[in-house]
Amino acid sequence: MEIWDLLHQAAPIMLKGTGYTLLFALASMVGGLVLGFVLAVARIVPWKFVHWPAAVYVSLMRGTPLLVQIFVVYYGLPSVGIEFSPLMAGVLTLSLNASAYLSESLRGAILGVGKGQWSASYSLGLTYIQTLRHIVVPQAIRIAVPSMSNTLISLIKDTSLVSVITVTELMLSTKEIIAVTFRPLPLYIAAAMVYWFLSICFEALQHRLERRLERAHQ
Repeated sequence: MEIWDLLHQAAPIMLKGTGYTLLFALASMVGGLVLGFVLAVARIVPWKFVHWPAAVYVSLMRGTPLLVQIFVVYYGLPSVGIEFSPLMAGVLTLSLNASAYLSESLRGAILGVGKGQWSASYSLGLTYIQTLRHIVVPQAIRIAVPSMSNTLISLIKDTSLVSVITVTELMLSTKEIIAVTFRPLPLYIAAAMVYWFLSICFEALQHRLERRLERAHQ
């Protein structure tokens, strides 16, 4: 009963933190998808002056820890006159990080579309951009959904890292309750269950989207 009383006491604060976690995750997903698509296209176009900067960016974001990236954006950039609020810094960093992984999923899916699709489109008089937009990308999205979904689900868990810049999401809310109650084990387990529940919800959306795209393809 003592544990249930503790969880009942902590629930309002943790629910508020969960709301911020969802806000972070959804905003970062949108930003990551938009930038990730741009990067994916930049990496497959035949122009090296576009390809190489995108490749270096993807390598940099995938090859450095997300926590270090958060510190650079929030604590480092103010030294050169660029300053963000904790909320904006968190969303921006998560979007930049996720875009690198999402771009690779999209790039692989685009390259996975048969070359015959490109040849058939060119024979019909479509340009490179028109072929990419109307023929290749719709097919590539269906291929990329599983790997993209994995990245987006991981993004939910990565939001816990923004607690280091004093953003009151689920993890920081949990830490604040622990500082008052001195009961870390049940509260950390409760936070883990919330992250798991959110991941299950997004997995369900992923499976539903996969089935819908598969029906449309058939």
